[in-house]
Amino acid sequence: MTPARAAQELELGREEFRLAVQLGLVRTVPVGESDRRRVERRELDRLRAGPDFPDGLRDRVRAVGTGEAAALLEITPDRFTKLARTGHVSPVRFSVNRYRAVVWMYLAEEVAEFGLTCPSLLTGRLPLDVRERIAAHEDLRPRNWRSRRLSLLLRAAAGPWARAAAIASLLDPVQVAEVVDDPYERSHLDRLRPPRPPGMPARSAAREVAERLARADDPDEILWHRMSLALAVDEARAEESAPYPGESGAVSPGVAAEGWAGARIPVEPRSPAPAVVPAPAVVPVPSVPAPVGRPAAPDRPPGRPARTRLLDRFRRRRAADTGRAKGRRRPVSWP
Repeated sequence: MTPARAAQELELGREEFRLAVQLGLVRTVPVGESDRRRVERRELDRLRAGPDFPDGLRDRVRAVGTGEAAALLEITPDRFTKLARTGHVSPVRFSVNRYRAVVWMYLAEEVAEFGLTCPSLLTGRLPLDVRERIAAHEDLRPRNWRSRRLSLLLRAAAGPWARAAAIASLLDPVQVAEVVDDPYERSHLDRLRPPRPPGMPARSAAREVAERLARADDPDEILWHRMSLALAVDEARAEESAPYPGESGAVSPGVAAEGWAGARIPVEPRSPAPAVVPAPAVVPVPSVPAPVGRPAAPDRPPGRPARTRLLDRFRRRRAADTGRAKGRRRPVSWP
């Protein structure tokens, strides 16, 4: 049945039902080849047969803002904001108000659990490391939300290419193009791109803020997702090649003007790699033989795997950063 009817059967509001699906508490099934999803009757029967229905399900999807979360812990909203900024509580969703301010929401169940496991952080002076991170204006809320969303996307992905597309959704199109140099593979990732987070604002100004939050921004986070994407694409290639023109499910590169397929890779000057630069450990992936019976694509240039080129570029950048004079850091604006 439709999501609206299923929410009515489960005695949940619209946002509560959407959050229940996002958290995997309510399983949905696809309908045809479209993005529409429905809920089976047996799934509703399973949830309604629970001993704590409907209060238990409603409590598990109850989302609270900063003020209500602070009231649950019996602390001030300012103290809760400091604990959330330093990563002690992870948000489950966000919204952008008309003033382009980000409003973070948290699961009430997780907030209560944090109060039981870390009572020392609720009273007295905060520990020194927490105070130092607050003084440095650290804010882990966007990163923790992205990590939670990626875990949910990977759990719901139906295949290695879908998992690679979930990782690529957290990167800028140029970053994806640097890791995945084959335009047909980028087109395949673009076709499997997961839908936008629920509740994405419709206004252009607020949508820009939301899209910025949905993509990795820290250098170490970007590097981690680039390495994960390279490994995921290698795993997907080993299991199944991306479709090429004329094959089932193929998508012509450059269809979407803002997609990964049309992203242009900036040309970097070649420079010899430094002699001694430690590289991050990478799990070796066995080489995959070319599929029999299909001519080689003219647009796929021969060369080293994407992961090797990525590591070479990382080494060159590390070497350039080492010899570059340290200047004043550019201020980072955050909505």
